[in-house]
Amino acid sequence: MQIMNELLKIKNLSKYFGGVKAINNFNLTIEDGKTHGLIGPNGAGKTTIFNVITGVYKPTNGSIIFCDKEISGMKTFAIAREGIGRTFQNIKLFSYLTVLENVIIAGNQDITYNMFESFIRTIKFRKEEKALYEKSMKLLEFVGLQDMSQKRASSLPYGHQRKLEIARALALNPKLLLLDEPAAGMNQEESKELVSFIYRIKEEFGLTILIIEHHMDVITDLCDECTVLNFGETIAEGSPAQIKKDPLVIEAYLGEEYGC
Repeated sequence: MQIMNELLKIKNLSKYFGGVKAINNFNLTIEDGKTHGLIGPNGAGKTTIFNVITGVYKPTNGSIIFCDKEISGMKTFAIAREGIGRTFQNIKLFSYLTVLENVIIAGNQDITYNMFESFIRTIKFRKEEKALYEKSMKLLEFVGLQDMSQKRASSLPYGHQRKLEIARALALNPKLLLLDEPAAGMNQEESKELVSFIYRIKEEFGLTILIIEHHMDVITDLCDECTVLNFGETIAEGSPAQIKKDPLVIEAYLGEEYGC
């Protein structure tokens, strides 16, 4: 029997690169409003799953159902319009554009005016441009970057670039937010601040979150459920507390300190 509030359902998903099975028969269900962790060793296939969900790669086989609609094989921009936003393991900003311009570009999917209306600057054009500017500034205010809106994105400190990338993802009006190692490069105190920040955006925007993260304290504090990958296959599923006690997970990923 299907759960009524399923937001994302992945069934028998595989992605092969030649003879390499980056993902093999992967299954995942995320309920609306939940935060789900995706963890495992480097090279386990976690980011490949994100890339298949968002259309960067086409799956070798399997299906991805989002909001009761099959999206596997769709173009990246079309999947974004369906309501999936993401960040990247390696930050991907428009480095030579301003902070504000980075967010505005993402919000352009809301625009309905055509090229001619843009050229002659119709009332519709001016109204939509004003709304987009206000929305973008509101997002920057939310992430604490409003005073840096005219700075070049590449000039921001690392932590602020992470926040800008999240603001840009939020400009897509997502229902599901994919976060790829948002705490990478952060110390323990910064990781705690990140957890609070993600809680705020989840509550403010009513999001469901799928997060890849190596900081187990972040996973433990944020996630309702976790899936653990190794060599492209699921080796464990459950709550963070259950995952940390699983012998296969301890052996493949966490290490003996979690087995005590």
